[in-house]
Amino acid sequence: MDDINPINTLDRTPDGPDGKFVTNLDWNLLRTFVVIAEEGSITRAASRLLRRQPAVSLALQRLETELGMRLIERGGGSFRLTAAGRELYARCVDIYGDIARLKEATTSAAREISGSVTIHLASHVTTPILDRVLTDLYRKHPGISYRMRIRSSAAVAEDVRDQHATLGICLVNRKLPLLDYDVLYREFFGFYCGPPHPLFGRENLRLEDLRNCDSVSFETDDLRDALRPVAQLRQQHLLDLRVVGQSIQLEEVQRMIRCGLGIGPLPVHVVERDVRDGLLWRLPPYSDAPAVDIHLVTNPRRRLSRAERLVVDALRDAIASEPLEARTYGGPETPQASA
Repeated sequence: MDDINPINTLDRTPDGPDGKFVTNLDWNLLRTFVVIAEEGSITRAASRLLRRQPAVSLALQRLETELGMRLIERGGGSFRLTAAGRELYARCVDIYGDIARLKEATTSAAREISGSVTIHLASHVTTPILDRVLTDLYRKHPGISYRMRIRSSAAVAEDVRDQHATLGICLVNRKLPLLDYDVLYREFFGFYCGPPHPLFGRENLRLEDLRNCDSVSFETDDLRDALRPVAQLRQQHLLDLRVVGQSIQLEEVQRMIRCGLGIGPLPVHVVERDVRDGLLWRLPPYSDAPAVDIHLVTNPRRRLSRAERLVVDALRDAIASEPLEARTYGGPETPQASA
């Protein structure tokens, strides 16, 4: 059997107009189009690409000419992708996801598994499951590196959908189509105040005692967002308080509560040490605290590298090995039981 010349195989493009299109296409035009679509503006796209606006407009026109169709309807203050534009954008996301992993793909036959795994997660993800998986994988495969980024829960899911992240770990209010969701663990939220607050140290409190207090919380503490169970509890007991501080970061919500700005919700198991150290005081409700599920979010359309596949499979195996009861933290307790 004759050997295949790998260089010659690159020249085997389809005959006819499609083959000419593949040969002549300037791939930079696709990159420019992706940025225009993501920014929703040629001006903002030019700023992000560090190019002049006329050059970006010309690149879009060239791509539309080569394709023979409009990709973006613009003019009169409107700017939206056409059906062809939406389809091209979806394909380009896949293409650039593959390109980003080309270097690793060329060395995937190596015995040592290496590569980068990108994990986007909500700020208060605290579970021994993730910690054990990372510890075990580092011992067995030290060549794997990790990039972790804190995002809002909605942004985490969108990043996984758009293939900007290998996997996501976040709260979920509305499941996006085409993504896979696995409950990683369940946590309970309690209300807390800090030492400067007038309710700090008071026992036998009732929910009614919280009604005239200012509040701090997460930006997702809303009936239409990821912390819906907490928002429902507020509404049910007329605790729609004046909000004086918000953040997507647990550390900053915790800081504002400790400083006495107001009362606020925190995951019970995350702040147990602060309660023991006298930095936080648990408030009612104690027995019917809202439960929130934290999900592992993956995209089945993403072509995973060996390192990425290893991490995703390890997390799923860890989930499958324990019932949800064993993955539930901070359940109902008596007031200041951990103090």
